[in-house]
Amino acid sequence: MTANANTVPANSVPTNTVPTNSVRKIILDCDPGHDDAIAMLLAWGNPNLDLLAVTTVAGNQTLEKVTKNALALAKVGNITGIPFAAGADRPLVAPQIIPEEIHGDSGLDGPQLPAPGAERDPRHAVNLIADIIRDNEPGTVTIVPTGALTNIALFARMYPELVERVGSVTLMGGAHHAGNMTASAEFNILADPEAAKIVFGAGWPVTMVGLDVTHKVLATPERMAQLTSVGTDVATFIAELVEFFGAAYMKERHYPGPPMHDPLAVAAVADPQVVRTVLAPIDVETQGQFTRGATVVDLRRTWGSQEGCQDPTALGTADDSDVSSSDATTAPLHTRVAVDVDADRFWDLLVDALQRIGNTDFA
Repeated sequence: MTANANTVPANSVPTNTVPTNSVRKIILDCDPGHDDAIAMLLAWGNPNLDLLAVTTVAGNQTLEKVTKNALALAKVGNITGIPFAAGADRPLVAPQIIPEEIHGDSGLDGPQLPAPGAERDPRHAVNLIADIIRDNEPGTVTIVPTGALTNIALFARMYPELVERVGSVTLMGGAHHAGNMTASAEFNILADPEAAKIVFGAGWPVTMVGLDVTHKVLATPERMAQLTSVGTDVATFIAELVEFFGAAYMKERHYPGPPMHDPLAVAAVADPQVVRTVLAPIDVETQGQFTRGATVVDLRRTWGSQEGCQDPTALGTADDSDVSSSDATTAPLHTRVAVDVDADRFWDLLVDALQRIGNTDFA
């Protein structure tokens, strides 16, 4: 389901919006989290997405807290008619890492949260995902994880017969250049590297939307002016979220604005032209003393040699050349990595979603 598109005057819809006949069904698996909250509102407000369910996983805070936050966000966005289910309360192997310095004690510090706007579905998130994948036509549902990948790994292990029915997985996590929690690892992958390794290796199509592109969509004051100009209570709520989130990033990382990590993964499904991706092998380091949680992206053959490029340092310009090689001995690649982003297109999508949601009088 999506927000009511009739809230937006026809002449205010950005011209780069994907046609509505391209609607894609998604399950949002998240750990709200400031950027998760914005991702959820984008998923609900975008007319090109049919949000089937929201599932939660321990990540930015404990499972209890992030689930409470998700149910409150249902009230903020007037998200109705879909199930909300809680999943894994810890990583597969290691203890949980909580980035309280970024998201605060509640996981969603900043604005005053309303009472829950939805009831928690009694099913475990993994079982709910399985039910949805089973009940929909094969290949029609995209899973969008924006937190630790524990739920998605458990789904792949518990329901291997359903993996091939999943259309694709578009996740926020990882990086092919540098991490944020450590020099090598991005938080969502470091939160459960063993789960991430399972997800990348499950055989379904995976698109990794990592730090290399999310750090190009910072919520700077200029961008926030775009959002607040919408003039709704939901836009004001996002501004209050970003105020806390941005202060944390300025203190911890000295960024001029917080990255819109999770919303970018949602946007990449709503409008594939938002990010440019290339096929490349991706694996996850689970053992390294200094590199645990790193996503190892092999870009060595992505410099466009088959397209006449003469610069082997221009990595990420084309799909891995082994994909079309007649003598390739490796299995077909199923992993893509985002290497560039159209930031203006992203912000237009977010503004459009907020316009469509309108005022919800959630307070």
